[in-house]
Amino acid sequence: MTRRAVSTAGAPAAIGPYSQGIIADGFLFCSGQAALDPATGALVEGGIEPETERVMANLTAVLDAAGCSWGDVVKTTIFLVDIADFATINGIYGRFVGDPPPARSTVGVAALPKGARVEIEVVARLG
Repeated sequence: MTRRAVSTAGAPAAIGPYSQGIIADGFLFCSGQAALDPATGALVEGGIEPETERVMANLTAVLDAAGCSWGDVVKTTIFLVDIADFATINGIYGRFVGDPPPARSTVGVAALPKGARVEIEVVARLG
C-alpha cells in the first residue's frame, strides 16, 4: 500500500505528528478539523455556528487539495463537546454534504484541542 500526504494552506497546519489528509488505496482519510483559522491557527470566535462553518471550510480545503468534493465523502465522524449543539451543527453540515448524505457517527466528548466545541473528520473516495 502506498500512502501520500495531502496538505493545503486552506486548512490549519497540523498541530501534532499527523497529516491533514492521507491518500491510500483510492480513498482520502482526512484528519479531524476543528474551527482553527488557517492563517492564524486561532480558534474562531462567536460560538458553535461560526465554529461549524470554519470546520466545514477547512475540510472543503483538504478535499479540494486531494481533488475531491463533498459528493465523494462516504463517511464522517463528528465530535461534540456539547450534544445540545447537535441541531445547529446538523443544519450547517447538511448544507455541505449533499444527497445522499454520507454515513455518519456523532460522538459526545469531554474536550477538544484548543477549546474547540466541534471537530469533524471525513473519508472520501477519490474521483
